[in-house]
Amino acid sequence: MKFKLDAGVTKIVETLEKAGYEAWIVGGAVRDLLLEIPAYDWDVTTNATPEQIQPLFTECFYDNEYGTVKVAGKHVRKQFGLDEGIINEDVLYDITTYRTEFGYSDKRRPDKVVWGKTVEEDLLRRDFTINAMAMKTNGEMVDPYGGKKDLEQKLIRAVGDPTERFTEDALRILRAIRIASQLGFAIEEKTLAALQAKVPNLKEISWERIGAEMMKLLATQHAADGVIMMAGTGILEIVIPELLLTKDVKQAGHHIYDVYTHSIEALRACTSPDPVVRLATLLHDIDKPTVAKAEGPRGVTFHSHEVKGARTAKKVAERLKLSKHDQDRVFTLVRWHMFTYDPKMTDAAIRRFIRRVGVENIHDIIALRIGDRVGSGSKTTSWRLTEMQKRIGEQLYEPLSLKDMKINGTEVMKLL
Repeated sequence: MKFKLDAGVTKIVETLEKAGYEAWIVGGAVRDLLLEIPAYDWDVTTNATPEQIQPLFTECFYDNEYGTVKVAGKHVRKQFGLDEGIINEDVLYDITTYRTEFGYSDKRRPDKVVWGKTVEEDLLRRDFTINAMAMKTNGEMVDPYGGKKDLEQKLIRAVGDPTERFTEDALRILRAIRIASQLGFAIEEKTLAALQAKVPNLKEISWERIGAEMMKLLATQHAADGVIMMAGTGILEIVIPELLLTKDVKQAGHHIYDVYTHSIEALRACTSPDPVVRLATLLHDIDKPTVAKAEGPRGVTFHSHEVKGARTAKKVAERLKLSKHDQDRVFTLVRWHMFTYDPKMTDAAIRRFIRRVGVENIHDIIALRIGDRVGSGSKTTSWRLTEMQKRIGEQLYEPLSLKDMKINGTEVMKLL
């Protein structure tokens, strides 16, 4: 198999080899190359020490105790005279010395790092077999733990003792599910058992790290299945316990699922790739259990669930350490997701809706609404939603509405 390698990482490996050192591409990039999907994160491991690596690159930086030298894409392009646009100039290439790690008292970082002698030794410290392969620029592979076979079998398997791997860094518990969601893989039986046993250790991980991993999960192709796995392993009870309260809450009318299953299916059907929009979609009915009221022949109602739910959803976003801007986006999308359309609505009413939701959120709230509909058992869209989208588009292009909404044409064009 011939691999399409990034020009920058190729130059880095060749530079180390010409200087007499071993150098291998490692980590998720090798996995993605074997899966024939785009690779974006490029890591190199070598027997050269940081002191030996740094003189080889005109501009780089080294400011940690774990043996990682970083080189920016723009500096790689400049040093090696690569054509503009051939590599991502914003990327950071990590060059790490072979190492062995000891002790993880904070369940995150090693207490002690010792430089290693072989690439196999270095690969042993990695999390999962599919991330523990090394590759030369000519395609030569080192795969001591069967990562390639696990890729073929679509399995997430821990390197070595899974209990030790999850004890070393408890965030690997959530990362395993994120990678499974990203690739559509299953988690190997022993790895899953160890993962479940160590779930309580997640409580010792900072919310910044948990939130970052959760948002990565929500951005994956199989995010809904990832949330289901989180619920089945006990992770969801720690990260978003409010969602579990929606289980078995029955709904009337056009709904064919309980609130929990509806929320999962809405996430699955959400048309936006933005993890913030997907989080809002997952949480859009989060407070239905707290406002549920039996009302005769209508069965059950959830009056104002979007009002209370917006506050709860924002609290979840705060917990996950989203930016203030993204917290507000989650709040707005949940708060106004119950919008309705009547053909008799005037243009002024459409403009008021746009102002209320915010121009920057218009396409996102439509994506949430599509997920909401499909997650209820309906078809993707309806004539009402299609007509409203058309009229919103007309108002966004209408010069008078631009003035009314205090935005300029450039901002609108970015959204269309």
